[in-house]
Amino acid sequence: MGQIIRKFKLHGDKVIWIIIFLLSIISLLVVYSSTGTLAYKVRGGNTSFFFMKQFGLLLFCYVVIWVTHIIPYKYYNIWANMGLFVAIGMLLLAKFAGVNLNQASRWITIPVIGFNFQPSELAKLALILFVSRILSKFQADKECENEAFWKIMAAIGVVCGLIFLDDFSTSALLGVVCLMLMYIGRIAKKYLLGTMGAGLVLIVILLILAPFLPDSFGRIHTVRHRILNFAGIGDKKTDNDRNYQVDQAKIAVVSGGIFGKGPGNSNQRNFLPHPYSDFIYAIILEEWGWIGGFGILILYLFLIYRAGAIVQKCDKTFPAFLVIGLSISIVAQALTNMAVSVNLIPVTGQPLPLVSMGGTSLIFTSAALGMILSVSREVKEQEEQNHAEN
Repeated sequence: MGQIIRKFKLHGDKVIWIIIFLLSIISLLVVYSSTGTLAYKVRGGNTSFFFMKQFGLLLFCYVVIWVTHIIPYKYYNIWANMGLFVAIGMLLLAKFAGVNLNQASRWITIPVIGFNFQPSELAKLALILFVSRILSKFQADKECENEAFWKIMAAIGVVCGLIFLDDFSTSALLGVVCLMLMYIGRIAKKYLLGTMGAGLVLIVILLILAPFLPDSFGRIHTVRHRILNFAGIGDKKTDNDRNYQVDQAKIAVVSGGIFGKGPGNSNQRNFLPHPYSDFIYAIILEEWGWIGGFGILILYLFLIYRAGAIVQKCDKTFPAFLVIGLSISIVAQALTNMAVSVNLIPVTGQPLPLVSMGGTSLIFTSAALGMILSVSREVKEQEEQNHAEN
């Protein structure tokens, strides 16, 4: 594996490259297995169609990773403000002129190629870049200057506010990641606690008012039903369909047992909605067992461990915050997807990074990984230069 990495001039942390390679192989295997029913429904039984589509997309993702990892991280610092404005513009465009998919207008169709683009994925990346830039810019001796908090909160308020009603889980997850990044960036704790309290109060108020709000008011009704179902206090007569996917996921997890049924032998892929994206981890547990599921969890934990090792070697604050923010975002999304599949939290609709079938999420996850590798590459080059000088 190391020789392949050197041959194709893949710089940066070799362990992260290996994790990317392993996750992409897992993606191909599970997507091929989980899309059989979908292939018969929409592709006349051509079961290799989605496999080849995912294979081509993953190849493009490798190009994205390679390009972003050879760009010096200083340019990401320079582009952070512009990236945030572009992301906000895209979110506004999706809000007022977007394509309605999954009961939410949060997609933009790119002309000619017909590719559906999800601006919230760009917004996640842009906001983490911006927060990293501001935190690094306003670092003082003992803590981060208060001005940084207000600039960051303005950005979070706009971005998460635009995402919130159409994609509650993405908005909440992004907000939590930014709060964690601000905590690491030494923002005063009183501001962080106040923000958390205000956010929780706002969410509770919206959930209480949800029954009185019109259906056009985003997906707040869906969010409320999912939370009530998870708590076991939903209306059983109206929520049976919403419980269906959770029940099917439970069957997949339990029937897989310790060692699983073997690759390609899933039964629940025929019953579970979106087994190739939102509930792909349930299919992994069914086919590969708890051992396979634990192995994939270890890969994501290794990713954040290696990110921590990179941060320790950074002698500047921006690349350190950037690596922390991006790695936490990827791993937090992975843990959310896994937690939904094993019914630890309400259904959220978050894909498993670099594994679930899809376009926008894969591409921007690849860009985030490329940025982490960019920092790793420059840190390693600086170490080699210092070693040569000594």
